[in-house]
Amino acid sequence: MTPPLASRLLAEIWAALDGDPRLPGGMAFTGEGRLCSAFAVSDLAAASVGATALAAAAYAAGTSVVTVDRRLASLWFGWSFQPVGWVAPAPWDPVAGDYAAADGWIRLHTNAPHHLAAALGVLQVPGERDAVADAVRRWTVDALEAAVVAAGGAAAAMRSMADWRVHGQGRAVGVEPLVACRRAGPAPAMPMADPTRPLAGVRVLDLTRVFAGPVCTRALAGLGAEVLRIDPPEWEEPGVVPEMTLGKRCARLDARTPAGRAALHGLVAGADVLVHGYRPGALESIGLDAAARSRLRPGLVDVSLDAYGWTGPWSGRRGFDSLVQMSSGIAEEGMRRFGADRPTPLPVQALDHAAGWIMAAAVLRGLAERRTGHGWTARTSLARVAALLAGTVGDADLDGVLAKPLPGDFGEGREHTVWGPMLRLRPPFVIPGTPLRWDGPAVPLGSAEARWAA
Repeated sequence: MTPPLASRLLAEIWAALDGDPRLPGGMAFTGEGRLCSAFAVSDLAAASVGATALAAAAYAAGTSVVTVDRRLASLWFGWSFQPVGWVAPAPWDPVAGDYAAADGWIRLHTNAPHHLAAALGVLQVPGERDAVADAVRRWTVDALEAAVVAAGGAAAAMRSMADWRVHGQGRAVGVEPLVACRRAGPAPAMPMADPTRPLAGVRVLDLTRVFAGPVCTRALAGLGAEVLRIDPPEWEEPGVVPEMTLGKRCARLDARTPAGRAALHGLVAGADVLVHGYRPGALESIGLDAAARSRLRPGLVDVSLDAYGWTGPWSGRRGFDSLVQMSSGIAEEGMRRFGADRPTPLPVQALDHAAGWIMAAAVLRGLAERRTGHGWTARTSLARVAALLAGTVGDADLDGVLAKPLPGDFGEGREHTVWGPMLRLRPPFVIPGTPLRWDGPAVPLGSAEARWAA
C-alpha cells in the first residue's frame, strides 16, 4: 500500500521539477520501518529517492513502473557501506558539535581546517573540546554566531520553528520554490538513451563537497554517467569519501591559478551536466558565471545547491545540513517533542540526502529537455528542503524504529577499495530493465587525472 504522506511529498517534489503530473501515480512504495524523529524523515527519503527513480524511468523509456523500497531509502540516508575488517574514519572533527552558551545552544561546524581555525580564533582557546565548551558559555548565541561567521567559520544558533518563520532568512526561504528550474538553450538535441544504461556517455562535472551534491552525482554514476569530481589541492573529507565517491573519478585542480582555471573551463566545455554547490559568487570569481558556462557549453544542464537559500540576508552564508537544522528550528522541535535537554537533530542528515536525490531528479529532467533542443538550469537549497520537511511535523513517529542494516539489505559480493573491502546496500529503487549499479568502487580524492575519460 502506498504511504499517503510519501506520495504527497513525491507529488510536491515532482511538481517543482515541472514533471508530467500523471507519472507519480505509477510509483509503488514497499518495505517497512520508520526512522524515529519529530519529522517524517522516512517519508521524505522515499519521496526524494522516488523522484530520481521516476525521472530516470521517464528518461530511459518513458515508463513510470517504478518501485521504491522505503526501508532501503531510509538506510541510504545514513551510511550505505559497511567496512569488512577495517574501521571507517570518524565523520566529525573532535571539536564539532553543539555547545551551551549563556542564553541558548549553538553548533560549531569545524570539519574543515579553516572553519576550525576560525572558531578557535574567535574563542581564543586551543582545539580541545572542554576548553571550547568553557569559552562558549561566556558568549550569547547571536554574538558568537555572528563572530564565527564573520571570521570565515561556520556556526548556527539554535532557533525555534516560530523564530525561523519571522527571521529575515526564514521569510525569504518561505517564498522560494523548492526547485527553481527553467529551460535554457537552444542546444543540440541529445540522442535517445539505452534504457539499460540511460546515462552512458553523459559527462557529469561534479563541483560539490560533503553530502548533498555528492549524493546527486553518486546516483547519476549509478545510472551510467561518467562523473568527474574536482577538488582543490588541499581539500580532504576522509570521513565521507568512502560513502560519496562510489562510481566516480576524482581529480584535483587549483582554480586560483591561471593553468587550473583554464583546465576547469575546458572541463566545463566538455561536460553535458554541471553540478555545483558553491556559495553565490564563487564561480563568478573564477570566470564561470552563468553566461560563461552557457557559452562554454551550449545546452549545459546546470544544477546547483545553496545552503540557506538563494535570496535573503543569508543567501551567501556558509552552511551545512547540521547548521540548517539548528537555524530552521528542526533541532529545537526535536528537543521539545522528545523532552530532551539539548538540541535533538534528525537521526540522519536528511536535508543533504533529500536535496541530493532531488538534484539528481533535476539533472534527469534537464537531460530529457535536451532531447527537445533546450538546455536546463535548476537550483535548490538545504533550507528549502528543511521547509518541506517541516511541513511533516504533525505526521512524525516519535516511537519509530528502523533497525540497522541486516545482511539481506546488502548487495552480493564485496566492493574492493583502497581502504579495504566493504559491503554496499542494495539500490533503494527498482526500474525494470534499468538497474542502478556502479562501474567502479569508491576511490580517494585526487586519485585520477583532471580530464574526461573518452
